Amino acid sequence: MNRKFRMGIDIDGTVTCPTALVPYLQRSFNKDFKYEDITEYDLSNVLNIPESEIYQWFKDNEHEIYKYSPVHNDADHVLMNWANYYQLIFISARHSYLQELTIDWFKTHNVPYHHIELTGSHEKIETARRLNVDAFFEDKLDNAIEIHNALNIPVYLFDTPYNQSELPAGVTRVKSWLELDTLIKKQFPIRKGEDS
Repeated sequence: MNRKFRMGIDIDGTVTCPTALVPYLQRSFNKDFKYEDITEYDLSNVLNIPESEIYQWFKDNEHEIYKYSPVHNDADHVLMNWANYYQLIFISARHSYLQELTIDWFKTHNVPYHHIELTGSHEKIETARRLNVDAFFEDKLDNAIEIHNALNIPVYLFDTPYNQSELPAGVTRVKSWLELDTLIKKQFPIRKGEDS
C-alpha cells in the first residue's frame, strides 16, 4: 500500500482568517485601518512604526490574537474531508510555548490535524523536508517561493493584499479553500485504502 499524501499547512493567514489581526491593529494603532492596507508582510513598514514597537505589541497581544482568530472561510470543512485521505501536517512560525493554545484552537474550531510543528521562525524548509510533505499551503510570499525552490514540491499561496507579486512556476495562487480543494484533488487523487 502507498502512504497517504502529506500536506504541509501553515496556520496563520492560511487556516486562520488573514483578517484576524485587523481589529487588534485598529484598536492599538489606527481605527480606520483596513485589511486592504496590509500591502506587505512587514507591519512596521505598513504602519510606519519601529520594528521593535511592532514586535513588543505582537508579544503583548499574541495569545489573544491566536486564541480568537477565526477560521479561514471553508478551511474547517475542507480539512475535515481531507483528514480521511491525506496526512495534515501543520508547520507554523509560532513559538513552541504556544503549542497548547494552538491545539486548543484546533479543537475549539473542529479543525483536524495529524501533526502540529511550531518552528518559532519563518524558516520552514527543514521542517517540511524532515516531515516529508508532498505539497505546502502558505500565505507568506517569500516562504512559498523558498519552500518550492528548496523542496521542489507544489506550493499554494493564499491570495492576500500582502503577497501580490508574480509567482514562479510551481507556486500557485489560490483565492479560497474551495478552489484549493479542487486543485489538490486533481493533483493528489484520493486513493482508497492507503497507509498513514
